[in-house]
Formats: sequence, structure tokens, C-alpha cells
Amino acid sequence: MTLAVRITLCCASALVLVASGMAWGAYHYLTGGLNTSDALDAVRGRAPAHLDNSVNLLLIGLDSRKDMDGNDLPKQFVEDELHAGSSDIGGYNTNTLILMHIPANGGKVTAFSVPRDDYVQVLDGDGTPGGMHKMKEAYGLAKAAAEDRLAAQGVKGADLEHQSREVGREATLATVQQFLGVPIDHFAEVNLLGFYDITKVLQPIQVCLRQPVHDRYSGADFPAGYQELNPRQALAFVRQRHGLTGGDLDRTHRQQAFLSSVTHKLKVHGIFGDLSKLQGLLDVVKQDLVIDSSWNVLDFAQQAPNLTGGNVEFHTLPIAGFAQRGGESVNLVDPEQIRSIVGRMIGQDPATTGARQNPPASGAQGGASLVVDVRNGSGVSGAAATESKALTALGYTAGEVTNAPEHATTTVVYGAGAQDAARQIAPAVGVAAPLASAAVPAGHVVVTLGAGFNPQDADESESDDVPPPPAASPASFGRAAASDAPDPVPTTAFQGQTVKMGGIPCVD
Repeated sequence: MTLAVRITLCCASALVLVASGMAWGAYHYLTGGLNTSDALDAVRGRAPAHLDNSVNLLLIGLDSRKDMDGNDLPKQFVEDELHAGSSDIGGYNTNTLILMHIPANGGKVTAFSVPRDDYVQVLDGDGTPGGMHKMKEAYGLAKAAAEDRLAAQGVKGADLEHQSREVGREATLATVQQFLGVPIDHFAEVNLLGFYDITKVLQPIQVCLRQPVHDRYSGADFPAGYQELNPRQALAFVRQRHGLTGGDLDRTHRQQAFLSSVTHKLKVHGIFGDLSKLQGLLDVVKQDLVIDSSWNVLDFAQQAPNLTGGNVEFHTLPIAGFAQRGGESVNLVDPEQIRSIVGRMIGQDPATTGARQNPPASGAQGGASLVVDVRNGSGVSGAAATESKALTALGYTAGEVTNAPEHATTTVVYGAGAQDAARQIAPAVGVAAPLASAAVPAGHVVVTLGAGFNPQDADESESDDVPPPPAASPASFGRAAASDAPDPVPTTAFQGQTVKMGGIPCVD
């Protein structure tokens, strides 16, 4: 998440250079000394084709307590300032993965956070399957294997660290690219130290919490409401997962909100428009950031002005549930559904649409021959009737509309012959994957609305229950935060609320 801050800084400074007529010399000042990587070269040949000149940028946050050469960060600094245990903890897990889709002709930037514990098929850089693991482990597994191989060849010291990290990047890029089903054009990587350094330059950073928190693991100890954080507190804010209802998934929303807060401060304080103010930040960027070697910052800045204008929406990709695999807790996911959601949001898969965009196909799998029963376990009055009406308008036959015992989550269950329609309906009601059941009659889909479900045409504005700060207003959440034009995928299809950049959003 701090990666996007650095990218925003690079873009903003490049725009200043263009406007001031100092592009050539200042461009070399900007890019000189940056750490670059050729890892993308290993995966480009297997990338899905682009439909336009848009840019997909992957931000990688590495949970490593080591410097660029593989040396442990000072013990006292890791324990006291980072509140991150010892240098042996964390390894090389990619605890933050955000894909930012930047349209070719401007407009809203759509960002997707990939939960770190998603249980997926990881790949090596050459596309070789590496087995089922957590998404975050692709980097470290590939790095460790490469490190053993390179050490046997006599590579050692900083060279061993640099070369094995490059293999870890290749594996992460290949895994994410396959999982999301879209090409990755550029990437940037930073570790915990980088986050700390950028926050140290910009402190204090204002954030907002809906409720007070106290977590001894991350060191997060904050009251509800708006508050300003120093670097140590900021790291605790974005790392907390214990004590949060959604655990890691709520932590993802914290990261998105923090990025919005940082970008808001940069803009309000005029840092975007003053090259001299950017100099200290750029020096930090050069120390901590790794970007792909093909990235032309000036070209990118001209294509991505909305990164600095707050026109960015963050979505957390959905999971299908939780499970134990190999003695570890993982997120179960439906890769096909994920690729469909991402493709529809960015226009990469125009042939695939959700239940709310096009009427279902006629025949045994959909249309008037398919019956949708809607049960209301959400606690929201009238939700089932509203949802049934919306589905009927798309060509489905309305079935039973009833109340149900309170459900924690929304579910979609289908009988024989209704699988395709169930897969169309599921993302529209926020379900990653429907379930088959012999208890459901053939040709029927049963939608049971869970706690907190809001029907599509309900008034979904929310109150943050805390007064706004004098100099900033919180960003909106959910469908109320979207642009006037409806998205091809309802926000209920994602994990939790949408976070919009451009203010100080309040989060749990």
C-alpha cells in the first residue's frame, strides 16, 4: 500500500518536470539510483492479451525484516519501532498485493486487493506449477529454492540475495497474473522498512477508526475517531489483524484507507506541485523501492493523472470461505469467479457478464424455466422482495419469497440443471461461489440473504458515527462511493466495503 504512495510521488514529480520544461535533466535525477528488476520479462510471454492501452500495475508489500542485501534490520529497531518481533519472523511473504488498473483514456482507477491467505496454485517464473499454497508464499518458496540452487553454484552474499529475490518476484508475478487473468504491465515492491521511512518523512498521518482498538501483537492502541499517527503507530495501524472481526480482511481495508489518507495529505499540503518538497520523499523512494526496468515514469505519469486526483476505488477480492490446509488456516477461493469479476470490472472480458447486466440465457439453464427462491435472513426489511423483483426483471421466474432464520452470510444454493444460472447470480449478491444441493429442487436457485445485506436499490449511505475533522471529510463507502455510471459488478460481490481514495475514510 505504501507502494502506491511512492508511485503517486513519482507520477506527481514527473508531471511537475514536464510542466516546468526541465524534463530531461530532472527525469534522470528522478530515476537515477532507483532499484530496478527484470522479473517481468519472465512472465510477459504468457500474459493474457490487452484489449486497449490501459496499464495494470501490481503493488507488492514484502513482509521482510531484512535490507536489500539480505542483512537483518537492527534487532531493537524491529522490536521497538516496527513492533514486528525478530528478524526471523515474516520471511519473504507478500502481505500486500494490490493490482491497480489505470484506464487508457483517463477515468476511474480500479484497484483490487488480493487477500494474502488465498489458497491458490502458485507458479514459478517459467509457469511451472509449484503446488497449492497461500498466495503470500509464492515469493518466499521460489526464493528459497533458488537460493539453494544458486548457493550450490557458488553465488553468495549480496549477489545471492539479489538473484534469489528476483526469482521470488518472478513467481509472484506469474501467480498473480494467472489468478487474476489479466496482464501485469508494471510492478513495484517495498518492505516494512520502506513503509516506516515514507511515514517518517510525512508524519503525522491522519486516520479514522469507527471503534477503539487495543492489540498487543501489532501494538495498535487507538481510540475511536480521527487521530494523527507517528511512524510506529502507522505501522501498527496497517498491520493489526487480531481483534478485528474480519481479521486479515479488515487489515486490508486499513491499508487501503491509510493510502487514501497519505495521498490526501500530499495533495492538501501542496507536495504534488512542488519539486523541492518532493526531493526528500524521492530520496526515500530510491532507497526502498524496487520497480520493473521497463517502467518509463514520465510516460506513465501522463497516462495516470487520476492517481493524484483521488479518483481511485479499492475493492477487496472475495473469498468463498475458510478452511485448514496443511495445518494452516487459508481462504478458499474460486479462481474462475475471481477472473470473471476482475475482467468485467476492467473491461478485459466483455463476453462475460453478471446476472444484473444481461438477462440469463433461455433454456434449461436459465430464463423463464429457472426459478429463484429468495429468503431473507439479513434483518433488512423488504430485502428479499426487492432482490426477487430485480432477478425477475432479468428473466428469471420468481419463486418463494420468505423470511429465514438470521444468517451470518449470504448464500446461493442450486439444484440440478441450475449451475450456470447460480454462477451468474452469485456475484450479484456478493457470493464468490454457489453451492450444489440435492435438497434444492431441479431448476431452482435458492438465495438466502445474510446479515447486513443491502438490496440493490436501497439507500446505502452510512454514517461514520464520529464528527468530521476540520480540514478533511471522510470518503464514502459501498455503492454510494461509486461513480454515477454503474459498475459492471455490484460492490456486494467484493469482500467488505469499497474504499475510495481522496479523503480520510473511517474503517474498523
